[in-house]
Amino acid sequence: MQDDQGFSDFFYTAPDGLRLHVRVYGEANSGHWPVVCLPGLTRNARDFHELALHLSRQEKNPRKVIAFDYRGRGQSAYDPDVSHYNVGVEAGDILAGLAGLGIEQAAFIGTSRGGLIIHVLCAMRPAVLKAIVLNDIGPVIEAEGLARIRSYLERAPKPKSFGEALDAQRGAHGADFPALTEADWERMVSALYRETEAGLMPDFDPKLIDAMAGLDFTKPLPDLWPQFEALAAVPLLAIRGGNSKLLSAATLEEMRKRHRGMETITVDGQGHAPFLETGGLPDAIAAFLNRVEQQVQAK
Repeated sequence: MQDDQGFSDFFYTAPDGLRLHVRVYGEANSGHWPVVCLPGLTRNARDFHELALHLSRQEKNPRKVIAFDYRGRGQSAYDPDVSHYNVGVEAGDILAGLAGLGIEQAAFIGTSRGGLIIHVLCAMRPAVLKAIVLNDIGPVIEAEGLARIRSYLERAPKPKSFGEALDAQRGAHGADFPALTEADWERMVSALYRETEAGLMPDFDPKLIDAMAGLDFTKPLPDLWPQFEALAAVPLLAIRGGNSKLLSAATLEEMRKRHRGMETITVDGQGHAPFLETGGLPDAIAAFLNRVEQQVQAK
């Protein structure tokens, strides 16, 4: 049953027995494609709350929205084996969660790591993908951007209060996100941290940082062009932050060349990754999903 916040919690068991969590918005079967939301590396389902409410409460095309907490994030259990924090295992977890919810096909929205998982899902079970929104991620990941993420995580401040957390996030990311309002920063901090007996803590397993320790940023990172090209038949919207250091404008243009039907949005005043609840993005995403669903049904 949905609570007054607009969602219900669903727990399921991963293939290896770990207890995992998703949020479910709009439980009624509306007859429209459900939407699966996949967050970034250290993020969780709360990042999608406002967007999920928007999509699930549309007057004409309300959609069930499923926002995942990967293992080691949010309300999902931490994995004692750090090697399991990888996109292959996480893609299997997503499929297990969808099976538990009885969902065979959906539109997918993937922010950063979530977009990489979508590429893996295409290889594992392509029929599950009805439409895709990639948020600031593509087949080529700029080493500079990934190095910045690792450096920040390794040196992340340990705020003692919500106000200190706000200051820390603005200090670390403010230059890339001049378009954000105070309310935007507050939502971001509320999604990233949780209150514990020990104080304010990032809502993810600290061992996630160990999973990035072996990356050598002096060498080119492997690209995913073959996996991306396998998405050619799936309607695709790619969103890029105008100040992104992870997805370059050149890569976005090459994606457009290789996926002729791909639509794009560049978000001015934001970096990696744009906040999907800001500006006109909720309406743009809803319009994209409605349009491509109608096109598919008309065939």
